[in-house]
Amino acid sequence: MASVAEWVEGVRVRTWPNAVAPVIAGSATAAGAAGFDLPLALLSLVVALSLITGVNFANDYSDGIRGTDEVRTGPRRLVGSGSARPGSVLGVALGCFGIAAVAGLAVLYLSGHWWLLSLGAVSIAGAWFYTGGKRPYGYAGWGELAVFCFFGPAAVLGTMYVQADSINGSGIGAAVAMGAFSSAVLVANNLRDIPTDRQSGKRTLAVLLGDRDTRTLYVTLVLAPFLITTLTGLRITPALLGFLALALVISPIRRVTRGDTGLSLLPVLRDTGLAMLLWAVATAVGLTLG
Repeated sequence: MASVAEWVEGVRVRTWPNAVAPVIAGSATAAGAAGFDLPLALLSLVVALSLITGVNFANDYSDGIRGTDEVRTGPRRLVGSGSARPGSVLGVALGCFGIAAVAGLAVLYLSGHWWLLSLGAVSIAGAWFYTGGKRPYGYAGWGELAVFCFFGPAAVLGTMYVQADSINGSGIGAAVAMGAFSSAVLVANNLRDIPTDRQSGKRTLAVLLGDRDTRTLYVTLVLAPFLITTLTGLRITPALLGFLALALVISPIRRVTRGDTGLSLLPVLRDTGLAMLLWAVATAVGLTLG
């Protein structure tokens, strides 16, 4: 039976910046359009955190029952390690998706944008079929693109639109930046797991690209948000505060470009997530000042 500490580890709190940062960015761009709404922002945060936690437990369940977690370089998984029954982990995953659905319905009720119900349904389906179902798209090299779309345009622009009833250039820029950061986190994770994923038959984008090109992709993605900062700063000078996050990506870039492997890449995931969160906060402050 899994301990409380093992269940907490299964939550994978280190992935939460991927959920929090897009909501901050979307709310900031909504504020820039004179449409910030605190209750809707908080409910959007509940949706995002519930979805990413549900994804984490769903991945634990799906990878565990397939046996792809029997050999891992990263943190232990509940099902793969035998610490928890698959049904229990699945139940927690579905519970998280249920919370996300309820909070999402509250967002739609308060905002009146019921047509976004389809986006919520697609988001939950995307969360499940990443590693779930007979043909999980995460096993076919589409994970990074899905993460870009769900944690970038869907999360940022969705958060902005339900509050401000509109979308603008700043919102689109923030959406691209958040999508790039989130994809970079997944690229780093899959770079670490290339050897074990090949062994288990998991064809992630990193497996398909190979080690060298995956490292190039990571650097490209993690630097892309700072191009957005530059372009946004040409119109809104305080948005250049986003460059504060650049200090947090220097170490990860060094680790990736010098060829670190295995557990040495774990700090890359952590620091990339923190850089994403700092970029979102700093940019939010800049847009507010601007």
